Amino acid sequence: MVSCAQVPYNVRSPRRIRNPGAIAAITMKTPKRIQPLVEEGLIDDVVRQLMSGKEATVYVVRCGDDIRCAKVYKEATQRSFHQAVAYQEGRRVKNSRQARAMEKGTRYGRKMAEEVWQNAEVDALYRLAAAGVRVPKPYLCFEGVLLMELVQDADGNVAPRLSDVELNRERALEFHAALLRQVVLMLCAGVIHGDLSEYNILVDEHGPVIIDLPQAIDAAGNSVAPAMLERDVTNLANFFGVFVPELLGSQYGKEIWNLYEAGLLTPDTPLTGRVVASDAPADVEAVIREIELARQEKEEQRRQQMELLA
Repeated sequence: MVSCAQVPYNVRSPRRIRNPGAIAAITMKTPKRIQPLVEEGLIDDVVRQLMSGKEATVYVVRCGDDIRCAKVYKEATQRSFHQAVAYQEGRRVKNSRQARAMEKGTRYGRKMAEEVWQNAEVDALYRLAAAGVRVPKPYLCFEGVLLMELVQDADGNVAPRLSDVELNRERALEFHAALLRQVVLMLCAGVIHGDLSEYNILVDEHGPVIIDLPQAIDAAGNSVAPAMLERDVTNLANFFGVFVPELLGSQYGKEIWNLYEAGLLTPDTPLTGRVVASDAPADVEAVIREIELARQEKEEQRRQQMELLA
């Protein structure tokens, strides 16, 4: 597993909380969606709300002697992040009846679509953890609530987001290289994040941890997989490029996909960030898809900025 040097990080934002173990005795009223897990003995207490985003609300919870987090998925009508067709393509359902119901948008179909959406993150977490990718350890998903590891920093605080960590050139290069290797590990496992940015990467004492995977896509079964991968990698280059300007002109996304498509990508494949120009005619449909994905990306960035200001 790729990791960075175990050194403390400076955090821009004061939104860190005290050691969760020290506040385990402090609880809040149990949210309605979490109550079934309490009744089943899966969660003992809800400590506090950690964050509320476009797709879910996350709580710090106590499970016996352990402090974990519970991700409560929002209903489709409440989510600002829509289940775009580009993300759903290639996702498997149990049978043709479910597929038809989802396509028609019946009540049963909408219920199935919700399950597929939620299960995508659970499946991706298990798959990626098995492949050595640095993601939170999943425990279970029950009634639309994902119970998983609470990522913490060296002091036992909730780990900050990458966007809140102060960086310099050296640390930016270190984190960028580590995250590229994580992206490669993910692709070797057949998974593309689909919405990777500084807002859904946490930093613990060992380095970056990738989170938020309900929109993860199957690399082999999605026609926009190359564009999704390139967008994820470009987002990283744009963020770290503030500290390392030469990253802004890199082509790691194209390089990684080309190696994957040719069957040459392994977790340890050396990367250069350069791609030899091809004489093949342009794929117009692919260009159109990339333009649409870029539009969606800008829209999501605006939403994330509004959430930070809220």
